[in-house]
Amino acid sequence: MRKNILILITLMTLTMQSQNTEIKHPVPPFTEETAKQKIQMAEDAWNSKDPQRVSMAYTPDSEWRNRDLFINGREEIVAFLTQKWEKERHYRLKKEYWAHSENRIAVRFEYEYQDANGQWWRAYGNENWEFDKNGLMAKRYASINDVAIKDTERKFK
Repeated sequence: MRKNILILITLMTLTMQSQNTEIKHPVPPFTEETAKQKIQMAEDAWNSKDPQRVSMAYTPDSEWRNRDLFINGREEIVAFLTQKWEKERHYRLKKEYWAHSENRIAVRFEYEYQDANGQWWRAYGNENWEFDKNGLMAKRYASINDVAIKDTERKFK
């Protein structure tokens, strides 16, 4: 009897692990208000510069295109963001709503950072996001351009 109970518990655990039970509110379908909430949550997470925190907003198998890089899954997201924020010191990001549909959000953004040589940069870009039914981002496609700026031209001090 005890062996049967252990087998049943093991099967239930495996079934629960195989199902994506993570939920990240707000969830689709998005309204303009909930899309803007999602954007603010993303901005706050990225400005924390905590790769693990950021990665938890994405599906375990999330697909990214970031500039010329293709990144897949949370482990690669954490590795990418760890390297990014080691190079991009004093990172500060601002995201803005562009458009949305049922499970997609388009965002424009800009951020500033300082490189290891002390040069300040401003990066401009657009992101297209696609979410699963639980509100986790399944796809992120980012196009980004960098412009060298002087310290006196910084917006985000």
